Amino acid sequence: MTDYRSDLLRLLSSRGYIHQITDAEGLDALAAKAVVPGYVGFDATAPSLHVGNLVSIMLLRRLQQAGHKPVVLMGGGTTRIGDPTGKDEVRKMLSDEAIESNIASIRTAFERFLTFGDGPTDAVMVNNHDWLGKLGYIEMLQKVGTHFTVNRMLSFDSVKLRLEREQPMTFLEFNYMILQGYDFRHLCQNMGVRLQMGGSDQWGNIVNGVELSRRMDGDEVFGLTTPLITKADGTKMGKSVSGAVWLNEAQLPSFDYWQFWRNTDDRDVGRFLKLFTDLPLDEIARLEALEGAEINEAKKVLANEATALCRGHEAAERAAQTAAETFSGGAGADLPTVPVSQASNIVAALVALGFAGSNKEAKRKLEEGAIRVNDAVVSDGGYAPQAGDKISFGKKKHGMVAK
Repeated sequence: MTDYRSDLLRLLSSRGYIHQITDAEGLDALAAKAVVPGYVGFDATAPSLHVGNLVSIMLLRRLQQAGHKPVVLMGGGTTRIGDPTGKDEVRKMLSDEAIESNIASIRTAFERFLTFGDGPTDAVMVNNHDWLGKLGYIEMLQKVGTHFTVNRMLSFDSVKLRLEREQPMTFLEFNYMILQGYDFRHLCQNMGVRLQMGGSDQWGNIVNGVELSRRMDGDEVFGLTTPLITKADGTKMGKSVSGAVWLNEAQLPSFDYWQFWRNTDDRDVGRFLKLFTDLPLDEIARLEALEGAEINEAKKVLANEATALCRGHEAAERAAQTAAETFSGGAGADLPTVPVSQASNIVAALVALGFAGSNKEAKRKLEEGAIRVNDAVVSDGGYAPQAGDKISFGKKKHGMVAK
């Protein structure tokens, strides 16, 4: 591990967040002597962010813990364009009202991870539509466009991926990297922001912003990326068998959120405890050294700590209690539920609970013997569950039929 001087880089390094830094020595020196405002950008394409965004949120939390100022940049402007990074197709356009509603909903999750306010290290949330929406096209071309070459832009992975797969990339999307670079420059000029952070797939976009600030204003700013966070089986963070693992309660019950962490692969426990909880490193070392059945205790700690951060301590305790009751043969009160009126048959109940994405998928799971009602296997799609029944998919997903 590099011997950093600043609390910020020592903290980020010790917990496994650092992949690349544009100028590690310069950032380390700055963070050791001054409060560094740093930002991460998030587009508002849904009412909630998901676990795939969590490492970036935790970066902002660590920034604040180390005595610096987190800036949450919501992409009210760039959401209207769509980040082509890692995408094969053009993003669906959202209305202004939908974007504003999404931003308001997303903010509620950030308020659990960060302390907002007017102090020097308090977090703030800003919306890039406030400045991008006022930027004239000719002004943009003259002031900013001259600092980007098409040759360089074509070399970025976000562009090359589309071209190699012969997927269409609109001129609108092609401008995304220019606007993201301009965001960094604007935040530096107007809020003194000196650091942009993000995932490793954002490295090119971040470097663009660093270079733009230097060329336009002579400002020295920095970029830092995290490693690509994948699970031990190679799959991306943020996805589960039944879909995205949303951070907001309205999109995913706390029990399901807790269960996502409880089901962590043995090989990921230590790494995820460092990244996604505030537990001290010596306690994490003790937990990740557990073997055999004891590693399940470490997974419960991970689930409790991660859920408490995102949903609050009460939600974490309820989820843990529900899990204990469910797996001991009872029926926990915090399980996801489906009204009996929506459970005319077991197929409809499985779809309503989110255990299957369609009637066809539900029928297939029944045929495979993967569905149990009150711990008895059910294979008949016409079976009608009753109020109070516990429906289980495999060993780890459970729901209740409510009155």
